[in-house]
Amino acid sequence: MRISIQRLHPNAMLPLYAHGPDEDAGMDLHAVEAVTLAPGEPRLVPTGIAIALPPGFEAQVRPRSGLALRHAITIPNAPATIDPGYRGEIRVILLNLGSAAYTIEPGDRIAQMIVSRYETVEWVEQELGDSRRGAGGFGSSGR
Repeated sequence: MRISIQRLHPNAMLPLYAHGPDEDAGMDLHAVEAVTLAPGEPRLVPTGIAIALPPGFEAQVRPRSGLALRHAITIPNAPATIDPGYRGEIRVILLNLGSAAYTIEPGDRIAQMIVSRYETVEWVEQELGDSRRGAGGFGSSGR
């Protein structure tokens, strides 16, 4: 699949598969400027890129497991969605769940992005049929 991308910053790096598309689902997103994450404080980290997704596709931005394990850095709205109509800079909300400040440096891998197809929905308002589960919700399976 070919997707248009634009560098908005001279040091921006294109999203890449670390081990190639046959082994990785997500492409790494990189920071273009230093951002210090104080504990408990969400911050926007710019990537310096913008993309033009075709209709019917979204890009999901997800945490990197290494940052989460080693530094307790996560994405609070994960997976974040980049809609096909958005043409602005991709910026990632990062949150430091650790007890000490952590600085993201230019070029650091900060998240991974997966491009996915989605279906559009047209609601049909009507009475719903029965199912075995019915209205059973949280904890209804007994586990």
